[in-house]
Amino acid sequence: MNSIEAIAEPATGNGGVQAGMQHDVRADVQSGDEILRIDDLKVHFPVTRGVLLKRRVGSVRAVDGVSFTLRRGETLGLVGESGCGKSTTGLAILKMLAASAGRIAFRGADLASFTRAQEQQFRRSVQMVYQDPFGSLNPRMRVSDIISEPLEVHDFPGGRSARRARVAELLDMVGLLPYMADRYPHEFSGGQRQRIGIARALALGPSVIVCDEPVSALDVSIQAQVVNVLMSLQRRLGLSYLFIAHDLAVVRHISDRIAVMYLGRIVEIASREALYARPRHPYTQALLSAVPVASVEGERSRKRIVLQGEVPSPMNPPSGCRFHTRCPVAMARCRSEDPALQAQPDGQMVACHLYT
Repeated sequence: MNSIEAIAEPATGNGGVQAGMQHDVRADVQSGDEILRIDDLKVHFPVTRGVLLKRRVGSVRAVDGVSFTLRRGETLGLVGESGCGKSTTGLAILKMLAASAGRIAFRGADLASFTRAQEQQFRRSVQMVYQDPFGSLNPRMRVSDIISEPLEVHDFPGGRSARRARVAELLDMVGLLPYMADRYPHEFSGGQRQRIGIARALALGPSVIVCDEPVSALDVSIQAQVVNVLMSLQRRLGLSYLFIAHDLAVVRHISDRIAVMYLGRIVEIASREALYARPRHPYTQALLSAVPVASVEGERSRKRIVLQGEVPSPMNPPSGCRFHTRCPVAMARCRSEDPALQAQPDGQMVACHLYT
C-alpha cells in the first residue's frame, strides 16, 4: 500500500481526545459556514535611519488592506509574485507578526478581544506548514520530539505513553512508518521532512492550516505526493487550508477558490473554475498566460502577456491603481482612483476600473 492509500484508510483512534476533535471538524464542514474572516488587514514595517537615534522615515506596506473569508473544509489559494505580501498575510493571521490595522475573526470572534485562554485555544486550532522542510525542523531533535513538542506545550492528556502513541498515529496519517520517530531530520528526504512538518501541524487537531508555499522547495514529482497527502487529510479531517503559493498549476489542483495578490492587496477572488476560465484583472490574465500548457498545440497557441517594468516599491506604492504602471490597458483614471474590490454579477470579485 502506498502512502496516499495509507492515509485514506479510516482513522485509528488514540483515545477520546482526538476522536472528539475530528468529530467537531466534520460538523464544521457540513455547516459550510466561514471559519476565518480577514477585514482590511494591514501589516506595515517601519523604515528608520540613524545608528543611535533611529528616526522613522517611512514604512514598508507589506500588506495594505487585505480582506477575504475562509469557509470550513475549503482551500483558499493565495497567489502572486514574490514580495507581494502572501506570507506576511499568513504570519499575521497566526499572530506571528503584529497587524498594523484591520480585523481577524475566528469563528466569528475578533482575535483582538480574545482572553489568554481563548488565544491558547486559537493557537491549537490554527497551525502552519512552513515553506522550508530543511530549516523548519530542529536538526538536534528526534522526529518524535519534534512532533510531540506541541502536545507537551498544550498539556496533551495521558502522559508520555499517550504522546508516543499520538506521534505514531500522526506519522501513519502522513504516510511515514512509526519506527521513523526515532530518527533525526537529516536522515529524511525533502518530501519526507515536509510530511513530518505536516504531522507536527496536525498534532493538536487543528481546523485551519496555513500552508506557506509547502511544496516550492521540492522536486515536481515530490510536490504531487505532498499535495495529495494534504488533500487526503482534508477529506478525512475536514480541514480548511489557506494555501500560499506562486505555482498556479499547483494552486489549480488543490484550491476551491483563489485570491490573487499584487503589491500588498488582493486584486481578484474567484472560484478555481471561474478564475482559470475567465480571469478578469489584467494582472491575473498575465499570470495565467505564463502557465505552460501540456500539449504542443496548446503551447503554440498560448498568448503570453509580458508585463513591462519592475514591481513598484511597497514603501512608495503608486497612486491610484497599484498595477497601472505595468498594466497594458491602463486608463487615465487608473493613475488617480484606487479601484475597490467589488463583486461582479457572476460572483467573481475584482479590483479594476474596467468592471466598475
